[in-house]
Amino acid sequence: MSNQTINAYKDEIVQWKASNVKEIEEFRLKWLSKKGILTDLFADIKNIAPEERKNYGLEINALKQLIEEKFEEASAALENSAESGKKSDLDLSLEGMPMAIGSKHPLTIVRDKMVDIFARLGFVISEGPEIVDDWHNFTALNMPEDHPARDMQDTFFVSKNPDLVLRTHTSSVQVQVMQSQEPPIRTISPGRVFRKDSDATHSPVFHQVEGLYVDEGVSFADLKQTLFYFVQEMFGEGTKIRFRPSYFPFTEPSAEMDISGLRYNQETGKQEETWIEVLGCGMVDPAVLENCGIDSEKYRGFAFGIGIERMAMVKYNIQDIRLFYENDLRFLRQFKAEV
Repeated sequence: MSNQTINAYKDEIVQWKASNVKEIEEFRLKWLSKKGILTDLFADIKNIAPEERKNYGLEINALKQLIEEKFEEASAALENSAESGKKSDLDLSLEGMPMAIGSKHPLTIVRDKMVDIFARLGFVISEGPEIVDDWHNFTALNMPEDHPARDMQDTFFVSKNPDLVLRTHTSSVQVQVMQSQEPPIRTISPGRVFRKDSDATHSPVFHQVEGLYVDEGVSFADLKQTLFYFVQEMFGEGTKIRFRPSYFPFTEPSAEMDISGLRYNQETGKQEETWIEVLGCGMVDPAVLENCGIDSEKYRGFAFGIGIERMAMVKYNIQDIRLFYENDLRFLRQFKAEV
């Protein structure tokens, strides 16, 4: 396409005028639609010599801006002309109609709070696909095929040969990060995960924030202090924590972490002080580091997994996870983001 042709288009557009809606729509279809002249001009860039593409692109963008300005100008002029011929029925003395002010969903509030807390500790966000292969979801995390640890997670398989699953945890993102980055690594992976659980405290679709820190000299003490800081910021100063030995195939040693808090006793109808389980954690198993190409003799790491729904249920004393997904405005209007 030559500059002469583009200049001719510009002259045509400058001289164009419209007297009705039909003419304005015809103009839009001719120049701005998917089958319009402008689309063809952009598609023709690949046929332009490399050394001329920059100037050609500038010319096309200038033409696009001219077309849009002309279209908006004609539309506004026609609208003003139509309005000037009408008598307004608007009573400016009437009070305005109240508009409801929306708010964030409680899960979004909690997720943003968690991300903010870990960001202060230097953790960056890593995200990945929700459909992953068997290796990233299981094998790389020290759960080889036919290993009994796989029975801990009821899985939604998308296909076989190759085996693709809806991820059961965002640890699959951590695997991708360790494969693509050299330590030190300090990342959190918020996202949606899937398991075949469904009752008052479990959902087949829920949300997690998983954390990973890999570097030289990382210890369980680092893990404990990181999570202690998180709990103080999330639930307030004075919240106590305790760790109980547990088992996860991808960490060794592993632990469940509880916090001090209040829990509603359905039998007595009262709030009672108790320990509440909130997350799982541990030191990254050396086999996982080696699977991801990281020297386990040089580097160590810790990992943790936190359910966002779990955090929200504990923080707001909610007994049924299904309330988060029912879109009942009477429930959702109770929550406001913390400033």
